[in-house]
Amino acid sequence: MVRAKILIWISVFFLFQTIATAQDDGQQEEQEIRTFLQQLFQARAQLLLDVDSEILDGFYTAKEKASVYAKGYEIRRARYIQEWAKLREANIVDARNQIRVVRIREKEDGKVSASVIQTLQVTYKYFGDQYPVHSFGIGTRHFIQLKKDEEGWHVSREYYSDPMEENPNNIPVNHIKPESELQEIQGQRKRYNREKAVAYANKYAGAAWGAGNNQRYNQKYRDYHYMGGDCTNFASQVLADPEGGGLPMTKTWRYYPGQGGSQAWVQTDAFKRFLVHSGYGQVVGYGHYSDLAKPNSRHPDGAIAKLEPGDLIGYEMKKGDVDHFSVVVAKDSKGTPLVNSHTGDRYHVPWDIGWDKDTRFVFIHIRD
Repeated sequence: MVRAKILIWISVFFLFQTIATAQDDGQQEEQEIRTFLQQLFQARAQLLLDVDSEILDGFYTAKEKASVYAKGYEIRRARYIQEWAKLREANIVDARNQIRVVRIREKEDGKVSASVIQTLQVTYKYFGDQYPVHSFGIGTRHFIQLKKDEEGWHVSREYYSDPMEENPNNIPVNHIKPESELQEIQGQRKRYNREKAVAYANKYAGAAWGAGNNQRYNQKYRDYHYMGGDCTNFASQVLADPEGGGLPMTKTWRYYPGQGGSQAWVQTDAFKRFLVHSGYGQVVGYGHYSDLAKPNSRHPDGAIAKLEPGDLIGYEMKKGDVDHFSVVVAKDSKGTPLVNSHTGDRYHVPWDIGWDKDTRFVFIHIRD
């Protein structure tokens, strides 16, 4: 009996030792993955500064087509932002990021999936010492599949949505005048509180660098990120929430707590139609970049001078079909409108980044 008890205790001891060893191995592997992800996103930030593709070599593998594509996506993205800066007569002078690893899961095939939220800060400076530096923030949600081989971990596959991978050859040339030449637009505050609308847009810009509320959305509202995008839901909040612009909701344009928004509240084209037909908004510019930024007889300073903080910009990839909305929150030292949006999350980003010469823009001034 004593011998049997001793054998049982020995078995239990080794069982716990095995479990403890497995747990230690698991924790060690998770730490390896977290370190890999930190280094990966840091390398991507550095890539935005000098577009040296070799900095990414250790994070991808040429043996997998999806990994090659993921690496190419990052290189095209970096080339785009560098070409944008060149055409806007500016330099990208800094890029910093933070990541939050939401979840790590081991799959049956030995691969690991990771959900990551990135907060990226990009700083640019216009040519000439008279202009200060400007920083904008971008927040993105990443779904990354990782695999380990004899050389270590690498990205096997990745998906995320971020409109900054357009063809750099299609970026329209710069036509914006310096701020000193732009028309000053001032209006009397009536129903629409611009200052509060801008403050709301800054507070709830999500995962983007610079945003408030611990970089979280307003929990009063449903997140439509995975249901086609949250940009219009966010723009509606900016206009209507009592903490924001305070415009009265209507039967057509309304958010129902616990249920969600009406079609005009969350759908881009319906939202645009509502703003114009209701009288809440007025289209003050429509067309391609060159149509809106270049001075002409009708708009001596360009239609872009009509925009004020608190106004909206719609983006059309196909004529008559709005794909995205952003909120104007400020202008930089050269007079470039800066915008906030959701999906992807953006804070004080130059209004045309991520769009090309084929995009049509809709400038909507909100009546106040």
